[in-house]
Amino acid sequence: QVQLVESGGGLVQAGGSLRLSCAASGSIFSINAMGWYRQAPGKQRESVAVIISGGSTNYADSVKGRFTISRDNAKNTVYLQMNSLKLEDTAVYYCYADVTTTARARFPSWGQGTQVTVSS
Repeated sequence: QVQLVESGGGLVQAGGSLRLSCAASGSIFSINAMGWYRQAPGKQRESVAVIISGGSTNYADSVKGRFTISRDNAKNTVYLQMNSLKLEDTAVYYCYADVTTTARARFPSWGQGTQVTVSS
């Protein structure tokens, strides 16, 4: 089994910064991609940023230039540096990992979610 544990959420004023972390553990053979999704109240879950094993990244248009995703492959950890936060960034942020297990099964794994609240 694979577990994803997130940390770093919280309350911040508009214009401030937060850094989210997500560590994957368990029966991991490799991680093909890691990323962050978010879900605001009454809205669908949306992709925020993704980073693949080679280091290529992709961002939602709404966060480009403000958020930076990075990854430590040795620690199976992904980070999301969020700067210039806006009220509309308020959401529950979920870590995601596309994992191949030691049994060579491949499936998506999700963290439990961490709340990010941006206040005016």
